Amino acid sequence: MRVHIGGDHAAFELQRDLVAWMAEQGHEVIDHGPAEYDAVDDYPVFVLRAAEGVAGDPGSLGVVLGGSGNGEQIAANKVAGIRAALAYNAELAELSRLHNNAQIVSIGARMNTIEEAHEIVSTFLATEFTGEERHQRRIDMMDAYVSDGTLPDLPA
Repeated sequence: MRVHIGGDHAAFELQRDLVAWMAEQGHEVIDHGPAEYDAVDDYPVFVLRAAEGVAGDPGSLGVVLGGSGNGEQIAANKVAGIRAALAYNAELAELSRLHNNAQIVSIGARMNTIEEAHEIVSTFLATEFTGEERHQRRIDMMDAYVSDGTLPDLPA
């Protein structure tokens, strides 16, 4: 699996660990930075590049990292066609793939241990979208809204 990764200073050490660990697991890791620790760097610089990498690389997935993961998830979701999910545990990572076909998982380095992050990433990368009609229908509704502002009819 090709995995794009990007983060910031708050997750620098976790990112370094995940890059090496995912490579050891046999994944091809594309590291969008940061390459060195900078206490005042800005996560959008690295996260948006990682999300663009996923968007332009069909079949790849992504990992974005920050202190909480919140801003990183928001930034990644600004890239057209990307569905990024914040996951603080493996169950959320699994559900984001099963039900939402998320292509990027966002992790908070201040919220998770390295071992928990390994479990989250491992689960995320190993889980496939179910493709169930109800889940695809919901994704299609969101895609329609993004593309042309179409809102689904309210239930009767």
